[in-house]
Amino acid sequence: MVDHTGRRHESSSRRRFLLAGGAAAITGLAGCSEGSGSSGGDGGSGGDGASSGTNSASGDGGSGESGDPLLAEGSEFDPESPNWEENNYRSTPLIDAGYERGSRTDLESMGSREVDEVPHGEPVRETPDDESEWLEPDTLVFTESPSEDVQGRYEEDFQAVFDRIEEETGLPVEYNRVNSYAASVEAMRSERAHIANFSTGTTCFAVNLAGAVPFTAGIAPNGSFGYRLFATTRADADGIQSVEDFANDDVRMAHAEPASNSGHQAPSALFDQYFDVTAGEDYEINFSGGHSQTTRGIAAGDYDAGPICSTCFLDTVEADSNLSFDEFKVVWASNPFPNGPVAYRYNLHPDIQEGIRNAWLDSDFAGTAYAERTGYEEYVPIEYRRHWYDIMVIQRYNDVEYTQGALSE
Repeated sequence: MVDHTGRRHESSSRRRFLLAGGAAAITGLAGCSEGSGSSGGDGGSGGDGASSGTNSASGDGGSGESGDPLLAEGSEFDPESPNWEENNYRSTPLIDAGYERGSRTDLESMGSREVDEVPHGEPVRETPDDESEWLEPDTLVFTESPSEDVQGRYEEDFQAVFDRIEEETGLPVEYNRVNSYAASVEAMRSERAHIANFSTGTTCFAVNLAGAVPFTAGIAPNGSFGYRLFATTRADADGIQSVEDFANDDVRMAHAEPASNSGHQAPSALFDQYFDVTAGEDYEINFSGGHSQTTRGIAAGDYDAGPICSTCFLDTVEADSNLSFDEFKVVWASNPFPNGPVAYRYNLHPDIQEGIRNAWLDSDFAGTAYAERTGYEEYVPIEYRRHWYDIMVIQRYNDVEYTQGALSE
């Protein structure tokens, strides 16, 4: 049982910080009128982010016979105005509407913000002026961490972009897959990796600890971008109708990993801010190990509910014939977050940096395995201090320290 004693004073203090110091950033994250990554960014559902319907138990995701008075018919779901205060939905209509991701407009809004300084941690490091500090490897090493927006890519899926990097830099590329967020950051910090596709939440650690320079993120052919936080439970969990119900002592909650944005950092801030529900105080946090584990754990009854990256949720359900979108209920969804970026190490030779940028930004990956597996044919420029502003505000709210220990704990 979670001890609630004495939590209100501390929580209200933290909420005041977010409202005063980060309101402009967070209103774009947690509003109820909008909806990133593709579900293919680490592996698979395709460019439009919509469900094929093969894992849906019913076409409209309607409420059927339910003891949850807030469970709305699927036909009532309006992506522009979900009305989460009065409704929740089976996940089917959300996926059918492509609501698991945001839009090019969301991306442009993130990039147009006036941001003079990063709100938490250090800014992206500049390339050293001293040429003796430039890194010129014989082989470039690419790595990726378990991503916020996708899962399950393989080395051969990257061949198209690796060929482009070699064309632009003259250097061959070696693929090095790691199994944790911490390992991806450590690989770049120790110069064992020079290019990486980091997860959204890990990106801030990579910038601060490893000298990462995030420079691009993918956008789907239909303009969809990023991903959301889905506050998810089983469709038959009639007693869980909103985020407030996560605070019940008999609700077993799962979070993904400590560094995960949508699986831990964002819900820790936004549940507290908007629902007065503080993770770790109003409910015990059980780290599942990842978004797919949370999804499967909810379906199996190991957990009752949890925050899940929307595109990871889509990937997991579509990849498992034993799962159905109608088995799950979403009681709240955030506005979009940026999907995990591609980054390079700050002290690479400037010519190598330019070649890496060109390999992604000046290429059309349509028709390649890379596009099929990531869902992205096009990559667009991103700027850490603008596009990751919301993420930094959330991590500041959660008192995140950018240390290797905090990343791996």
